[in-house]
Amino acid sequence: MRKLLLIFALFFALSASSTFACTNFLLTKGATTNGSCIISYAADSHVLFGAMYHWDAGIWAEGTMMDIYEWDTGKYMGKIPQAHQTYNVIGNMNEFQVAIGETTYGGREELWKQSGAIIDYGSLMYIALQRSKSAREAIVNMTTLVSKYGYASEGESFSISDANEVWIMEMIGKGEGEKGAVWVARMVPDGYVCAHANQARITTFPLNVRTSVSFENIDKLCFDKNITTVYSNDVISFAKEKGYFPTKAKNSDFSFSDTYAPVDFGGARFCEMRVWAFFNKINSTMKQYMNYATGRNIEHNSLGYATNRMPLWIKPDKKVSLHDVMDGMRDHLEGTELDMSKDPGAGPFACPYRWRPMEYEYNGKKYVHERTTATQQTGFSFVAQSRSWLPRQIGGIIWFGVDDAASTVYFPMYSSSTRVPHSFSEESGNMMKFSTEAAFWVFNQVSNFAYQRYNVIHPDIRTKQLELENNYINQVNMVDTGALKQINDNPSATLEFLTNYSCNTGNELTATWRDFYAYLFTKYMDGNIKVPVKGQMNPNKTNTQLPKWFLKEIVDFMGDKQLYIK
Repeated sequence: MRKLLLIFALFFALSASSTFACTNFLLTKGATTNGSCIISYAADSHVLFGAMYHWDAGIWAEGTMMDIYEWDTGKYMGKIPQAHQTYNVIGNMNEFQVAIGETTYGGREELWKQSGAIIDYGSLMYIALQRSKSAREAIVNMTTLVSKYGYASEGESFSISDANEVWIMEMIGKGEGEKGAVWVARMVPDGYVCAHANQARITTFPLNVRTSVSFENIDKLCFDKNITTVYSNDVISFAKEKGYFPTKAKNSDFSFSDTYAPVDFGGARFCEMRVWAFFNKINSTMKQYMNYATGRNIEHNSLGYATNRMPLWIKPDKKVSLHDVMDGMRDHLEGTELDMSKDPGAGPFACPYRWRPMEYEYNGKKYVHERTTATQQTGFSFVAQSRSWLPRQIGGIIWFGVDDAASTVYFPMYSSSTRVPHSFSEESGNMMKFSTEAAFWVFNQVSNFAYQRYNVIHPDIRTKQLELENNYINQVNMVDTGALKQINDNPSATLEFLTNYSCNTGNELTATWRDFYAYLFTKYMDGNIKVPVKGQMNPNKTNTQLPKWFLKEIVDFMGDKQLYIK
């Protein structure tokens, strides 16, 4: 398990209390250019050391118990019986191409605490990955675990995918006095794209029809492909008992999100806005939802439900590429009225970041900074790609990056790999121990250096990023071909081949980025821009120019104090 106990307890508390923290995109086979199922995930926390986790496959003796530690804090929670067989897990993807991501939406605070519960959202994901051969099996495992052992987290949205299907599941605990959780899971229709970003998004859902089943019959989910919705038995009755949903209201009118996590200004502006930004890139009709996503206008019906929300999933105008998803994770609301690089808060060098907090007051009024998909406090992010046309050992790739997604480079890690690159491992460093061996620290060097003069330095980062990622995408095609040639005759050699390629690529990327930081520092130090001549940095240089609007701000503030007098 993760070695979170090495991090200070104070940081645990801060991490657990962070808000508006993650973003997920979910794409079905029919929505992507090459027929992959794709989910993305950003693990955003100011105190999360970005690393790639690994669990070996295993066979366990009857009676073996598994220790459970809370993912955010490292707190020991208890024990559960270990499965007889567990599967290899690399990051958030396993050897069967099952991938899981999440975003925390919180929801009703009185449902967050449950005495005796031992399964938190992080443990839920990683246990399911070790035990599941399909997205449907992961849903069965996750919901069974919280039913047996209780749910010890706030409200969560989960993205769950395999080589053929993509699901969104939303869950919240029952609070004190009742074990378990209420939840709904829906399969994203093929050809469509879904997303969630710290705001529950499942509203109404089909009940008691051929395509829907409750938890008491959940075993049907794994063998009846007609079932595309599954929900806890008491998801509606529990809400009525608690007074969240009128007892005489029609069950068909019940909305999970509007009942357990009603959307407010913050839920729209800080969370739904990130969903809107991605949807808007791939579907030309999304401008109609701008007022909702900004939180300026949330309309409600007699139940108090928001009525002008965005759809749960959309059909893209054209199929979406792997690199489109990567770039979707790098969004700062460019091209919109809220573009983070365009207002004075961006400073003279158009930096699309704002240091926390996100809310501030001026002249008795409260204002906000935007919360965009790309953010400085990302620990790690990934784009998980499941490819049904390849053997499972070859088909799963988790494109992994650390730190700010806008400045990271996603490299390919085959999910059947039996090791992780040292520079991306938990052993490479931690949140309070700087090390140039750790990819996390090397990438932070580059991104934090760029924040000082973003529009001057970041174009160099973007050029290098594209060069490397496009090279990796081309390399994967050749690696796939090589692996296919030997998978049937020598599967163990194939796994070693894929592992070596993945680990070597990750470690080489860290070394490349270390050298790249040295190049950037040399070129841009002291506010200069040095000009390369014949491969060498010329001592001659140009100066970084301040924009006129910023110079005007200085003059308006200083008056004639800095006036040059001939």
